[in-house]
Amino acid sequence: MTEMMENLRNIALVAHGGAGKTSIAEAMLFNAGVTNRLGRVEDGNTSMDFEPEELKRTSSITSSFHQYSWEKKTVSIIDTPGDQNFFSDTKICMPAADGAVVVIDGVDGVKVQTEQAWDFATDYNMPCVIFINKLDKERADFFNAFQDAADCFKPKPIITQLPIGSEADFKGIVDLVSMKAYTYDSDGKATAVDIPADMQDTVEAEREAFIENIAEADDELIEKYLEGETLSDDEIKDALKKGTLTRTFVPVLCGAATRNIGIDLLSDFVVNCMPSPVDRGAWRINDESGENEVVCEPDPDAPFAAFVFKTVADPYAGRLSIFRVVSGSLGKDGTFYNVNKGSKERFNQLLTMAGKEQKSANGAVPGSIVAVAKLKETTTGDTICNDKNKLFFKCAEPLPTLMSFAIEAKAKGDEDKIFSSMVKLIEEDPSLRLDRNQETREILLSGLGQIHIEVAIEKLKRKFNVEALLKIPKIPYRETIKKKVRVQGKHKKQSGGHGQFGDCWIQMEPLPRGKGFEFVDAIVGGAIPKTYIPAVEKGILDSCDKGVLAGFPCIDFRITLDDGSFHSVDSSEMAFKIAGTVAFKKAAAEAKPILLEPIMKVAITTPDEFMGDIMGDLNSRRGRVLGMDSEGKYQVINAEVPMSEFLSYAPDLRSMTGGRGVFTMEFSRYDEVPAQESQKIVDEINKEKE
Repeated sequence: MTEMMENLRNIALVAHGGAGKTSIAEAMLFNAGVTNRLGRVEDGNTSMDFEPEELKRTSSITSSFHQYSWEKKTVSIIDTPGDQNFFSDTKICMPAADGAVVVIDGVDGVKVQTEQAWDFATDYNMPCVIFINKLDKERADFFNAFQDAADCFKPKPIITQLPIGSEADFKGIVDLVSMKAYTYDSDGKATAVDIPADMQDTVEAEREAFIENIAEADDELIEKYLEGETLSDDEIKDALKKGTLTRTFVPVLCGAATRNIGIDLLSDFVVNCMPSPVDRGAWRINDESGENEVVCEPDPDAPFAAFVFKTVADPYAGRLSIFRVVSGSLGKDGTFYNVNKGSKERFNQLLTMAGKEQKSANGAVPGSIVAVAKLKETTTGDTICNDKNKLFFKCAEPLPTLMSFAIEAKAKGDEDKIFSSMVKLIEEDPSLRLDRNQETREILLSGLGQIHIEVAIEKLKRKFNVEALLKIPKIPYRETIKKKVRVQGKHKKQSGGHGQFGDCWIQMEPLPRGKGFEFVDAIVGGAIPKTYIPAVEKGILDSCDKGVLAGFPCIDFRITLDDGSFHSVDSSEMAFKIAGTVAFKKAAAEAKPILLEPIMKVAITTPDEFMGDIMGDLNSRRGRVLGMDSEGKYQVINAEVPMSEFLSYAPDLRSMTGGRGVFTMEFSRYDEVPAQESQKIVDEINKEKE
């Protein structure tokens, strides 16, 4: 079993959208004989992109999985999304891999999502290799893309291959490890050739730099190199692997996936230099309490332990749970314990993922990525293990949501069905969030962007036959007052027998923002009996849920009850509650009521060249810039912006920055709406009521 583990490679393909991850996966599978044709994303016939929503958009929206055999090693590929709308899935799935292939577009260089994926790999201490793709495209430049990576990334990237030709004339690779050159025909078949004469000087210079860089991975080797001794081929290969695994440096390879150039050499590198589960070594996790750290060795004879990092919701097959085995072994059926849910789960069939298909597996060892169907309680992020050795994995958290829409059923009576079906989709995609806003009575669906939410609605219809409409959410405005007033609230009614009598005098005054509601009992001399005072407060509290301007809750004010009168027979708690209501409405109307809006604190990360456009756009949204920070070659603009101006910001920012800008947003406080805007809002709401 140890040999089986040593022969496993789990790699995640990560990058910004459009860099060619899926095309690389497709070429790897084709070269290994898993598929008999080289699928194309544009044609919608790849093995890795198969969801209807992916075919429609010609881009990955969820991580997909496949396996192939190369040089007697089993390689599991995780093809992750690169679109900002679906990047949370990348973050959650990456820990299941042992290494990452970071793909860089040879034309566009490093983009925001590529940097974010690199940060994830750094957080997970994951060995990486960079693959500069699309060198056959117009304006592609290997050295520019490499320099971009060298400027952005640590540990330092080192050139390990050089391209032969460029753009339309790109036809092959010079491998600086073996010092061999390869050209490729139209079918992607490689032929060994002499290193082109016009590249000799460049190759020699880069080979020298390459040897110097890899020697840094080994003290003995660097000494040997400094003394001018020649390093053997085995020493070079061992140093390349050691430096990659220890993250001393990051090798840079190159090619063109759609023409299958260099993909065979990438597969060679994966099996020769990327980590096996044994190379990855022990995992530092937690005991059942989640507080004490324990070491979990990748030992096939140890108690079973794994973490579920992906769930696929299928209305027919049920829930499919995909997990990475960290310790111990599994047979093709059996039971395990779910630590998060505190329950045992039984499975009848063990599966491996092959694109949209699943294949039966006979067993699993540490490093295996496998799946089981129809678990009753297990969801993404759960730890499954032996019930006699309970462990707890802290799985990656989804990225914070950036955008919300109100959803409502297209057909009457489908409201509950929408909620239950969306809960199943959230099991599949934990970066979605579903809430009921009690104030606005809306179901809110939040995600990483408009496309993210639209895709969820498409899946809702396709998988569960429920149609939903998306609407801009209602803004949870508030009302408050700006002036101190004193008014009387009196309720008197006589209708035969006992009447109703309640009389109170209140002062209403504004409080600083965020102080909420205060009630002060200033009654002296028994003007109102103590038993009726809480009723006055209750009447005010009930009334302040709907303010006098536009029906929004009234906040940040103090009520002082200072006088009143009562009737020994006709007074009651109900009468004084009504008197309190009358008093509040009268006072709120006279105390110069104003509208408050939620203000959001935002942080926008963008390249320098878009700063001007973004600042101008923020001003147009009534935003206030608080300051700026630098993060590498990016600038972070910190600002405060009204929520009403920011509901559709995600697609606008993407448009302004060509997809290179990202932002986070959180609630800050309530602030006064400008008078002109306030009147518009009040008029619109009153019109809706009519």
